[in-house]
Amino acid sequence: MPHIVLDKSLNLFDFSILFKPIFQKSPLIKIQDMYIDTRGSNALLSAVVIDDSHHEFFIHLMTSKEKTTIRLYPLTDPAKTDAVKQSLVNLCFEIQKFYPDMKVIKSNLWDYLSKKITNE
Repeated sequence: MPHIVLDKSLNLFDFSILFKPIFQKSPLIKIQDMYIDTRGSNALLSAVVIDDSHHEFFIHLMTSKEKTTIRLYPLTDPAKTDAVKQSLVNLCFEIQKFYPDMKVIKSNLWDYLSKKITNE
């Protein structure tokens, strides 16, 4: 399962105020709405990816005292295409834009993280 782990806790309520929808033209990646649980430890972000096919899914953002994990929400389990994986990376870059001190400590998407793509 594609995932990215950041080295610090993320205050999801604070991030939700800063968060603006993420849009990439080619392949089309849209990350729109953010839903946070009442404890502030989990969030779901709705995502749409159109590459060779159409994928609608949620990205799961989990935070604890020591780390924050970005992964695909298992119940919406899309095909793991390059564009679907890139959507996780785009969210990571958005978090790091507001919290530049957060570093990736674990991932299976290093190839995607090494090249920053911005298509607005």
